[in-house]
Amino acid sequence: MSLTIALAKGRLQDETLARLAEGGVRVAREQLESRKLLVSDESGRFQLLFVKPSDVPVYVEYGVADAGVCGSDVLAESGADVHEPLDLGFGRCRLAVAAPAGAPADYGHVSTLRVATKYPRVAAEYFRRLGVPVEIVVLSGSVELAPLTGVAERIVDLVETGRTLEENGLAETDVIAEVSARLVVNRASYQLKRAEVAGLVDLLEPRSDHA
Repeated sequence: MSLTIALAKGRLQDETLARLAEGGVRVAREQLESRKLLVSDESGRFQLLFVKPSDVPVYVEYGVADAGVCGSDVLAESGADVHEPLDLGFGRCRLAVAAPAGAPADYGHVSTLRVATKYPRVAAEYFRRLGVPVEIVVLSGSVELAPLTGVAERIVDLVETGRTLEENGLAETDVIAEVSARLVVNRASYQLKRAEVAGLVDLLEPRSDHA
């Protein structure tokens, strides 16, 4: 039986394909360079479905894909009911809170904190645990602009080097979670295609020669 794998387009796609290639899974260059969103590897063991990162857990949960690769940030935000057998060890960054440089470190100066983010579920839960009332402002891009324009006092976003924050006058104040790429598997496929899923886990398992 073949496995359908949903891959997040963008920063994780190339690293996932490279890890698969190390395990002998080859996809013809013309397939990858085409506009096709569903391609097969040369052996026919895998079908690769290229989707938006936020859609990976959805396709896996509903069984359109047997498995998928996405960031743990996307997985946390989705709340999808999927099996998560493997941390792939790449795509490392952090989901963090940032504020204008020099802003008060605590939240006692505001009655309700406005927070701009692409991660409303995760952000709301984080501040709820802190006991801080928040108004979540959902943005799909350029979250760093929010404090500069007065839309929000804080942002929650992915941070890798911190350079973008610094260039926009922001500073990281809290880390909500360390983020990395994860393999996720549909719960039914995990049972019905156990051998194939185990083979995929073995293919993608981080090894010392991947470092």
